[in-house]
Amino acid sequence: MDPIADMLTRIRNAQAVGHVDIKLPASTHKAAILAVLKEEGYIKDFSVVASGAKKDIHVTLKYFQGRPVIAKIKRVSCPGLRIYKQSDDMPTVLAGMGIAIVSTPKGVMTAKNARTQNVGGEILCVVE
Repeated sequence: MDPIADMLTRIRNAQAVGHVDIKLPASTHKAAILAVLKEEGYIKDFSVVASGAKKDIHVTLKYFQGRPVIAKIKRVSCPGLRIYKQSDDMPTVLAGMGIAIVSTPKGVMTAKNARTQNVGGEILCVVE
């Protein structure tokens, strides 16, 4: 029912068993979230690959000294309960050591960038 939660669960499960690559059904919203994760250094890379009529996203996960870089990834806002915050109420995660990913009118970005650009939005997930 929730494609973003499905993507986060696939990332969590793949890192729990030590997989390096995962494949997801593609969407522009997922690609935007993965772009933020790549920019912040939580994943190595991702690419959208067309295979026939459908598109997939191939994600290369990142590990440091044999442990996953993403310690915890959690969905905050879900289809049944949307969580919106104004720019001055954006959450800080682990005193700045983690990130919150926010969907704003200016695109998907971190909560820190949203606070800097003075825009509010929906808190999609938190990464530690």
